[in-house]
Amino acid sequence: MQVVHYLNQFFAGIGGEEAANHELSVSTHPEGAARALVGLMGDTAELKATVICGDNTFNERTDEIRESLLQMLRDLRPDVVVAGPAFGSGRYGLACSHVSHVASSLGIPTVTGMHPENPGLSMYRSGVLAIRTDETAADMTRALSAMWKLAYKLGSGEVRGPAEIDGYIPTRERRPWMRQRSGSERATNMLMAKLRGEPFETEIPYRTPEEVTPAPPVKSVTSSTIALVSSGGLIPKGNPHGATNGHSQHYYRHSVDGIDSLERVRWEAFHGGYFNGLVNENPNYVLPLAQARLLESEGKIGGIYESIFTTAGTGTPVAQAKVLGQGIARELQEGKVDGVLLVAT
Repeated sequence: MQVVHYLNQFFAGIGGEEAANHELSVSTHPEGAARALVGLMGDTAELKATVICGDNTFNERTDEIRESLLQMLRDLRPDVVVAGPAFGSGRYGLACSHVSHVASSLGIPTVTGMHPENPGLSMYRSGVLAIRTDETAADMTRALSAMWKLAYKLGSGEVRGPAEIDGYIPTRERRPWMRQRSGSERATNMLMAKLRGEPFETEIPYRTPEEVTPAPPVKSVTSSTIALVSSGGLIPKGNPHGATNGHSQHYYRHSVDGIDSLERVRWEAFHGGYFNGLVNENPNYVLPLAQARLLESEGKIGGIYESIFTTAGTGTPVAQAKVLGQGIARELQEGKVDGVLLVAT
């Protein structure tokens, strides 16, 4: 079995942030963490190459690097690709997801490893097989071992099983799989175990919502610049930017400088979580620019920020929502905005 291992500049042993612009390269020797992978492989497989790229290089020139990587994998022709693990590193996680997607397009199975909150998971969720890891590299030994176990299975031509059996983070794919017991019997057994105070495991994991500390109140609204933000899927008429109606990968910034109200001939809703008809009649329902302008004219608001920010929140994973929120917050800070009116649906 021929194996290719993808690593970033740090885990390849080249350097930290000072080496983040390292160009895409190939080594026929095990570099950095690839040495540990070789130890796990033993005589069952051969490391064909270590592919290395700096995190900045991959994320700043993604299309170019993907194209080069595609040709590399065509030339190397591995039976399986191992990417990472990336743990909680966002840039590294995004790169590993791209590597997985490129390899999959060639029919090459790929296994990576990430923390569940890594934004890389939300990019190609249905096509990325990622072993669950901790946030830091302290989990390297366990994570890499679990990754190799699944990689060996796939590289040998075996069909992967459900996530709870093969140990990867659940994807959005639905595949037929024979259970020993029907759903009603499993549910009844779970209920009885719960009533008896016995341990049980739900098939739909419950994640406790994160508690977010509210920002301090605006000291003086009458002298503050307020921005309008909406997760209600507001878009310019005709969707010129190709926004999605959920599972969002992007947010959008639109200028409202000199605009007093959102008119239905210029704006509409594109959101998969509610009936869009009412908003299409009056887009101010989902982003109340008209009402905010009225408060501004009455002196109750110091001013409305020149741009609005929109996305469709429905179905967007928490990790990806954090990425979008961080991007919007960064732009608001740069614009010296004092407060935000956030409209959700």
